[in-house]
Amino acid sequence: MQLRRKDVQAVEIQMGPMIDMVFLLLVFFMVTAKPIKQESDINIGLPGTVAQEEALDIPDEQRIFIRPDGQIILNDQPMDSPASDTLPTLLATLKRFKETADANKSEALITIDADDAATHDRIVNVLNVCAQAEITGVTFADTSSEEG
Repeated sequence: MQLRRKDVQAVEIQMGPMIDMVFLLLVFFMVTAKPIKQESDINIGLPGTVAQEEALDIPDEQRIFIRPDGQIILNDQPMDSPASDTLPTLLATLKRFKETADANKSEALITIDADDAATHDRIVNVLNVCAQAEITGVTFADTSSEEG
């Protein structure tokens, strides 16, 4: 008995449609995927002073009056007691003023207006506080033009 051989056809897988399907899946997943932010990329804004790009309108100068009794007045606000030599309230206020001026990219200016009867000791105390606050723009008011 003779066996017949069948013609064996080779099975071929067409690669064209398979490559098209892989590219379609790749594009689908790329479009629908959300990018994950790394922890180091998260922008965290901490409270505090922030440098300004544009200058803000803040008072150009702070005016310090020294009364004959030793009372210090900063822009119509009494500061510390006349007996205090260290002037902690004035120092804290001037430090904040200096930080604000630095953040605003402007110069911190102080004008000292001392009464003629004010002691030199008190004027030196105010100058020391300005130096501790790192304010270098300190001037004295000209009282000669006010007399008349």
